[in-house]
Amino acid sequence: MFLIVRSGFMALGLMFAMVATASAQEAAVSGGTQMPGAIGAGLAVIGGGIGIGLLAKGAVEAIARQPEAAGAIQINMILAAALIEGATLFAIIVGLLQNPFA
Repeated sequence: MFLIVRSGFMALGLMFAMVATASAQEAAVSGGTQMPGAIGAGLAVIGGGIGIGLLAKGAVEAIARQPEAAGAIQINMILAAALIEGATLFAIIVGLLQNPFA
Protein backbone atom coordinates (compact mmCIF):
# COMPACT_ATOMS: atom_id res chain seq x y z
CA MET A 1 0.00 0.00 0.00
CA PHE A 2 2.74 2.44 0.97
CA LEU A 3 4.64 1.69 -2.23
CA ILE A 4 1.59 2.56 -4.33
CA VAL A 5 1.09 5.83 -2.47
CA ARG A 6 4.76 6.75 -2.78
CA SER A 7 4.87 5.94 -6.48
CA GLY A 8 1.77 8.10 -6.88
CA PHE A 9 3.55 10.99 -5.19
CA MET A 10 6.58 10.49 -7.45
CA ALA A 11 4.38 10.50 -10.53
CA LEU A 12 2.57 13.59 -9.26
CA GLY A 13 5.86 15.40 -8.77
CA LEU A 14 7.03 14.56 -12.26
CA MET A 15 3.70 15.53 -13.79
CA PHE A 16 3.88 18.85 -11.94
CA ALA A 17 7.34 19.44 -13.40
CA MET A 18 6.12 18.56 -16.90
CA VAL A 19 3.15 20.94 -16.57
CA ALA A 20 5.52 23.70 -15.51
CA THR A 21 7.66 23.16 -18.59
CA ALA A 22 4.55 23.04 -20.77
CA SER A 23 3.47 26.42 -19.40
CA ALA A 24 6.96 27.69 -20.17
CA GLN A 25 6.52 26.56 -23.76
CA GLU A 26 3.17 28.36 -24.00
CA ALA A 27 4.73 31.57 -22.66
CA ALA A 28 7.53 31.33 -25.21
CA VAL A 29 5.10 30.77 -28.08
CA SER A 30 2.79 33.58 -27.03
CA GLY A 31 5.66 36.07 -27.04
CA GLY A 32 5.83 36.38 -23.25
CA THR A 33 8.96 36.31 -21.19
CA GLN A 34 11.11 33.22 -21.43
CA MET A 35 11.90 33.10 -17.73
CA PRO A 36 9.30 30.36 -17.05
CA GLY A 37 11.66 27.96 -18.83
CA ALA A 38 14.15 28.32 -16.01
CA ILE A 39 11.38 28.05 -13.45
CA GLY A 40 10.12 24.87 -15.12
CA ALA A 41 13.62 23.40 -15.07
CA GLY A 42 13.90 24.21 -11.37
CA LEU A 43 10.54 22.61 -10.64
CA ALA A 44 11.65 19.53 -12.55
CA VAL A 45 14.67 19.22 -10.28
CA ILE A 46 12.50 19.66 -7.19
CA GLY A 47 9.99 17.04 -8.40
CA GLY A 48 12.73 14.55 -9.25
CA GLY A 49 14.45 15.12 -5.92
CA ILE A 50 11.23 14.55 -4.00
CA GLY A 51 10.48 11.43 -6.03
CA ILE A 52 13.92 9.88 -5.52
CA GLY A 53 13.84 10.83 -1.83
CA LEU A 54 10.51 9.10 -1.31
CA LEU A 55 11.77 6.11 -3.26
CA ALA A 56 14.86 5.81 -1.08
CA LYS A 57 12.78 6.22 2.08
CA GLY A 58 10.48 3.40 1.01
CA ALA A 59 13.41 1.16 0.10
CA VAL A 60 15.11 1.69 3.46
CA GLU A 61 11.87 0.97 5.30
CA ALA A 62 11.31 -2.17 3.23
CA ILE A 63 14.85 -3.40 3.86
CA ALA A 64 14.38 -2.75 7.58
CA ARG A 65 11.24 -4.91 7.54
CA GLN A 66 12.68 -7.72 5.40
CA PRO A 67 16.48 -7.74 5.46
CA GLU A 68 16.61 -10.97 3.44
CA ALA A 69 15.02 -9.20 0.45
CA ALA A 70 17.56 -6.36 0.46
CA GLY A 71 19.15 -7.35 -2.87
CA ALA A 72 15.90 -7.36 -4.81
CA ILE A 73 14.73 -4.14 -3.17
CA GLN A 74 18.00 -2.36 -3.99
CA ILE A 75 17.88 -3.44 -7.63
CA ASN A 76 14.30 -2.22 -8.02
CA MET A 77 15.15 1.02 -6.23
CA ILE A 78 18.10 1.73 -8.52
CA LEU A 79 16.00 1.03 -11.63
CA ALA A 80 13.17 3.27 -10.46
CA ALA A 81 15.59 6.05 -9.50
CA ALA A 82 17.18 5.87 -12.95
CA LEU A 83 13.76 6.20 -14.60
CA ILE A 84 12.85 9.17 -12.41
CA GLU A 85 16.20 10.77 -13.11
CA GLY A 86 15.76 10.28 -16.86
CA ALA A 87 12.33 11.88 -16.86
CA THR A 88 13.67 14.74 -14.75
CA LEU A 89 16.59 15.28 -17.11
CA PHE A 90 14.18 15.37 -20.05
CA ALA A 91 12.05 17.98 -18.27
CA ILE A 92 15.14 20.06 -17.47
CA ILE A 93 16.26 20.02 -21.09
CA VAL A 94 12.81 21.02 -22.32
CA GLY A 95 12.68 23.82 -19.75
CA LEU A 96 16.14 25.14 -20.52
CA LEU A 97 15.49 25.13 -24.27
CA GLN A 98 12.82 27.72 -23.53
CA ASN A 99 15.32 29.96 -21.75
CA PRO A 100 17.37 32.29 -23.99
CA PHE A 101 20.14 32.55 -21.37
CA ALA A 102 20.93 28.81 -21.36
